[in-house]
Amino acid sequence: MRHRLSILLGVTLALVTEPLAAATVTVAPGSLQAALASAAPGDTLVLATGVHPGPLTVRTPVTLTGEPGAVIDGNGKDSTLTVLAPDVTVRNLEIRNSGLSLIDQNSGIFLGKEARGAVVEDNRLRDNLIGVYIWGAADSLIRRNDIVGRTDLRVSERGNGIQLWNAPGTRVLDNSVREGRDGLFTTSSRKNIFSGNRFERVRFAVHYMYTNDSELTDNVSIGNNVGYAVMFSNNLLIRNNRSKADREHGLMLNSANGSRIEGNVIEGSFAGAVSDSGEALPDNDIPRDSEAMSDRLRSGTWKCVFIYNANKNRFTGNRFEGCEIGVHFTAGSERNSLTGNAFIGNRTQVKYVGTRYLDWSENGRGNYWSDNAAFDLNGDGISDEPYRPNDVVDRVMWEYPAAKLLMNSPGVQVIRWAQKQFPALHPGGVIDSAPLMAPPPMPSSVQTAERKQP
Repeated sequence: MRHRLSILLGVTLALVTEPLAAATVTVAPGSLQAALASAAPGDTLVLATGVHPGPLTVRTPVTLTGEPGAVIDGNGKDSTLTVLAPDVTVRNLEIRNSGLSLIDQNSGIFLGKEARGAVVEDNRLRDNLIGVYIWGAADSLIRRNDIVGRTDLRVSERGNGIQLWNAPGTRVLDNSVREGRDGLFTTSSRKNIFSGNRFERVRFAVHYMYTNDSELTDNVSIGNNVGYAVMFSNNLLIRNNRSKADREHGLMLNSANGSRIEGNVIEGSFAGAVSDSGEALPDNDIPRDSEAMSDRLRSGTWKCVFIYNANKNRFTGNRFEGCEIGVHFTAGSERNSLTGNAFIGNRTQVKYVGTRYLDWSENGRGNYWSDNAAFDLNGDGISDEPYRPNDVVDRVMWEYPAAKLLMNSPGVQVIRWAQKQFPALHPGGVIDSAPLMAPPPMPSSVQTAERKQP
């Protein structure tokens, strides 16, 4: 009898402790809040076609997915969808109309610190202040979302497409972001991967602040103020990204150290479009939002790369083309290595503000310079003479712009001839002691990246 009682008790305990199977529930418009309140961990809530009023908060690990035409509308209040539970998935929904308070971080989808391991994928976000905000939600995945920000606000009042704070291990992959302030803004984080994203018509496509040990790869920036702004961040891999017709800088490094910058392609507004006289021609496929933008793009007054107080970085296999300035290098940047890069058709290949000599070659291999009329008598692919992108005349022109009126005068030409004959006249600057005779091939992944739509 005692043995039978033990068996019965064991079976009863097993039935009590065994978790119930996760349920899949179809949710009609207007009943989502109640469905969230009664959901069990692991449940899937399928939102029926129609508008589901928000704002809403998820406090249980569930999956939210939608039938075609399913919308969560925040009605202009707070964050449209706030997630405060781990392992939540939000998929196949349109999420729109958040509040407009930057102080309160109003977002289309707000992932709080509790939302570790969240998955946000294949959603359409419209009319939100911030598209997706990952606020301390480590190891999250933000993938294949289509995000369009606000254009009815001043730039200082807008939110970012994707914003990340202190969310180590988070991956942001294959998203499309347009309008708003910055496409992707990350601060105070580490070990993140930002890859395969496309950014258009924003201020900065990618804005790094205090984010270390991370990867920025295979992204595309078109027609923004700045492509990739990397500030106060260390030990990054910046590889195979593309910047096309970004108006100020394609890539900016400010106090960014110990990083590898490889295989990126930065094209200015007149890349590959230069007349026989050397004048820039307009690129007809550049997006133009206004007449003023069009004029600025035609003038090419911007920099492929701006390096400011950035140290111990390694640039290899990059292509800088069609910019007003190829590389602007200043503010005491030290121990940077540049080799195997291509400088093509920039009006000024390098602007170096300093008096030290910098050799941009390594182990007998330098960079390709499209304006280097050089010879290669032994056919080894390396120019027989060093290349100097700047001279005394350039320095005078930078300090006294009015002197450009004398650029073609006989006196200036004599000075440049003398410097070439007597290198000791150079006041320091960049020298490439082993310039390449041909540009390195463009990475195949970058060639196809611009056509890639998430």
